[in-house]
Amino acid sequence: MSSGLLAGVVDDGTFHPWDEDIVASDPLQFSDSRPYPERLAEALQKTRHTESITTGRATLGGHPLAFIASRYPFLGGSVGVASGERVTRAFERALEARLPVLAVTASGGTRMQEGSLAFVQMIKTAQAVREFKSAGLLYVVYLTSPTFGGVLASWGSLGHFNFGMPEAVVGFSGPRTVELTGGGKFPPGVQTTETLMAHGLLDGVFAPDELKGHMAALLSVLEPRPQARLSQPPEPEPSSDDAWQSIQTSRKSSRPGASDLLALCADELTHIRGDGCGGSDDPACIAGLVRLAGRPCIVIAQDRSATPKGARLGPGGYRKAQRAMCIAAELGLPVVTIVDTPGVELTPAADEGGLSAEIARCLYQMTGQPTPTLSVLLGEGAGGGALALFPADRVICAEHAWLLPIAPEGASAIVYRSVDKAGELAAAQGGASWDLKRFGLVDTIVGEQEGWLHRLAGVLATELEALLDEAADQRLARRRRRFRALGNFGR
Repeated sequence: MSSGLLAGVVDDGTFHPWDEDIVASDPLQFSDSRPYPERLAEALQKTRHTESITTGRATLGGHPLAFIASRYPFLGGSVGVASGERVTRAFERALEARLPVLAVTASGGTRMQEGSLAFVQMIKTAQAVREFKSAGLLYVVYLTSPTFGGVLASWGSLGHFNFGMPEAVVGFSGPRTVELTGGGKFPPGVQTTETLMAHGLLDGVFAPDELKGHMAALLSVLEPRPQARLSQPPEPEPSSDDAWQSIQTSRKSSRPGASDLLALCADELTHIRGDGCGGSDDPACIAGLVRLAGRPCIVIAQDRSATPKGARLGPGGYRKAQRAMCIAAELGLPVVTIVDTPGVELTPAADEGGLSAEIARCLYQMTGQPTPTLSVLLGEGAGGGALALFPADRVICAEHAWLLPIAPEGASAIVYRSVDKAGELAAAQGGASWDLKRFGLVDTIVGEQEGWLHRLAGVLATELEALLDEAADQRLARRRRRFRALGNFGR
């Protein structure tokens, strides 16, 4: 299936194969009911292919890229020494030519006739992926049916984006192996791409004839384009000085959120779905590769429209954010975060799932992110759930956005055992936009007069452009000084 997909994905007449002369031998002189060389000869005769993997380069929508595709009819797509070598060389060739890679999988696993020598191809191919991705190049995987064993547990799961064919059977071991080796029968539907996506392990499930469009969108976002210099009109001064009223304004159901802002300034969003660790996708966290204000970047946003309770992220949402940060680092892309949350998910499951640790890891990654970071404080900013995505090289703040360790009602409950003093504590805690600017915690405030969201989108574009123009060593040094000086008044 996967090798045949090439014809429908690449531009006609552009595919040029690599390493077709690398073919299987018989390193173990293996024989079961038949000698291994006979099986190889039969596979060659039936399929007209020399191995279970084909690799090469082509163009897709005019974009050059490298391909790795399984040939399932050749010994069940099993991976041996030669096919592992083909995969490894494909990543090496793509690295040398600075080409993105698309891998389309279909495999029954490791080739038993080549034993441990075939088995350790998982190590070699994983290393090749690591070296390739470390060079800032895009790697995308599309899983077809079936995909099992050594392929799924190495290069078949390591894409920046991992997609799957509908109803494809995918898992660590095939159902027959599981049943006959004491694992029993899995319930129906466990080993499917739909189940993997439901558990945050795939970024999308779509038909093979949609693969070209999805891949073209990814390549288009990353394609260098000349950038027009933006002229930014003077920003109106904020008009409010009532912190409690400002907080109440931020909570209005009619207030624009992250989705509204992205609709104004973002194009070609490819979603990052899930944390990649087996947890379900958190819809309150939007993450993905996008062209924002004309620039390719990774966006991570708390989306107030996702649930009636607002963007209350749990551990999986913050792990998803960390995954997005890692993709940004590997691809050399800036990170733009949009903060707007009434607080975190407050459930026993969230605590048991490591909520506090995941917030800490977000802070760890944001402060050390090697690429430019830009944060937009768009609305509510309650507690650690907001702070997790707040640290950045530059911070833009809407006039009625705020940042506090706890919402004013919670502070009042702690201090006065009543929520009646929330208004007093809203001002006393210094979390309103004008206080944040005074403390040096935000760089720019966008006044919320008519058309303010459009102006904020323009400020975002200008700030992002300025960050990308700054030398990396200067930016990182400035970031360190910025975070080190937080709260050090008069020292």
